[in-house]
Parts: sequence; C-alpha cells; structure tokens
Amino acid sequence: MSAGSLAQGDTPSWPEDAVEVGRIVDAWGVKGWIKVQPFAADPQALFSSRRWFLKPAEGGPRRPVPSVGAVPPLLKITQAKQHGDVVVAQAQDVADRAAAESLRGARVFVSRASFPSADADEYYWVDLIGLSVVNLQGETLGTVTGLLDTGPHSVLRIAPQGTHAGDDASERLVPFVAAYVSDVDLAERRIVVDWGLDY
Repeated sequence: MSAGSLAQGDTPSWPEDAVEVGRIVDAWGVKGWIKVQPFAADPQALFSSRRWFLKPAEGGPRRPVPSVGAVPPLLKITQAKQHGDVVVAQAQDVADRAAAESLRGARVFVSRASFPSADADEYYWVDLIGLSVVNLQGETLGTVTGLLDTGPHSVLRIAPQGTHAGDDASERLVPFVAAYVSDVDLAERRIVVDWGLDY
C-alpha cells in the first residue's frame, strides 16, 4: 500500500527513503504545538511534508509524562512555521501541552521524495553520502561518509576504501566548492575532484 493511500486508522508504513531532519525539543505554548530543532540551516524539508515520521530519542530513557503513551510513528502536521532558529508545528491528535511534552526528544524523519527540488548545482547532503570520489587522473580517493559545514562552504569527508567512517587518521577533507569539485553525477554515484592522492 502506498503512503498516500492509507485508510483512516491504518498504521503508516515507514518510508524506505526516510531522512532524519530534526528533533522535537519541547512543547510550544499550551495548545499542543511542538518545537523542532531542524538539522539544516534552511528547514525546507520540514515544510515540504505534512507527514512527519517519528522514532523515540536514542540513548537514555525519556522522562515519562503521566497518562501519555509511546511516541506515535506518524504526526500529521496541520501547520508549521519558522520561529527564530527552530520550527514550531501543530499536529493532529496532539491536543495540549502535556501531549506535546511527551514527544520531547523524538527524532523527526520525512520521506526524501517530499524534499523540494534542489536548484542546479545544489545538492542535499543525504544524496552525496555514499558516493565514490575519484580525481581527474581517475584515481579513487574513497567514499563520502559525511559533510562538515564550515559556514562559507561545506567540506566532503572522504574515507579511503577499506577504512571505516570515523577513522580520522586516513580521512580526507575536500572543500565542496567549484575550484575542487569538477563533476557530481548522482545517477553514476560519483564525484570527480581536482585533488591528488598525496594531498
């Protein structure tokens, strides 16, 4: 069954392309609104979908709230807006502050398919992770394991083949700017960079 054809009361299926885009940090006001800390400076992914999938916070146990059950797998968002550096939202079935507080710490996911289209020469980080990186000479530098946001631009974190993410000793950092990035081919899952093996 597709996510768009759910009947009233059906449990939604988790989207295969779910991307974590934020975390619920608190209640906002007394009418059931929630406050979400987005993971991106521009939280358009949160605004692009009215279906937010939730997972409980990782790590230690959440502070329990009396008479409130577990984190629901789905919130149907009726309103969402930016409020400073957070997003505030109202969802069906979250009627009051206590219900909103019970969601504190929940991880928010949306389907990648619902993201707004990126402009030419713009990419979502999630689409770059896992791409192989080769230089202009055809030599393989490794695989993108993540990105760092330095403010003016992003930096690709590249793990050489045969190493694991987080192995800092062998990790390469390549600025994700036109001076070093010659081509990004999402279909071929490859990035070509002007970067030597000995850099």
